[in-house]
Amino acid sequence: MRVGIGYDVHKLVEDRDLIIGGVKIDHDRGLLGHSDADVLTHALIDAIFGALGEGDLGRHFPDTDPQFKGADSLRLLAYAKDLMDSKGYRLGNADCTIIAQAPKMAPHLSSMIENFARVLDTDRANINIKATTEEGLGFTGAKEGISSQAIVLLVEK
Repeated sequence: MRVGIGYDVHKLVEDRDLIIGGVKIDHDRGLLGHSDADVLTHALIDAIFGALGEGDLGRHFPDTDPQFKGADSLRLLAYAKDLMDSKGYRLGNADCTIIAQAPKMAPHLSSMIENFARVLDTDRANINIKATTEEGLGFTGAKEGISSQAIVLLVEK
């Protein structure tokens, strides 16, 4: 059994889609990044890499590599799943948190869970995603960006 933790943050900017957990969310701004900047999926991937002792997102998908420009982060999660499989592990469970003042995440959480369960080939019950605000404090509270945290438990197959 192995445990990993992940964290990611991206700045909110105009003229970008807001994609979180593989879900396109209607909002006046989106997250800036080399890929689709899916802050939640990136945190989950980093947690998986951490549990496997495989470094971080930047090691596997450098932002200097043009092949990852605009990349769908669910595709990157599939890579993490393949790596997990090759090392003889499967997801026990994942607990994820989105930190955003706006927009409201609650209407989208079920779709995010479905996306992660599908890509990671696990039951929806093994994925928990919740959202919180920072009560107007810090960069997320000021609506300058969104951050996410994830922790995973990997178990041997």
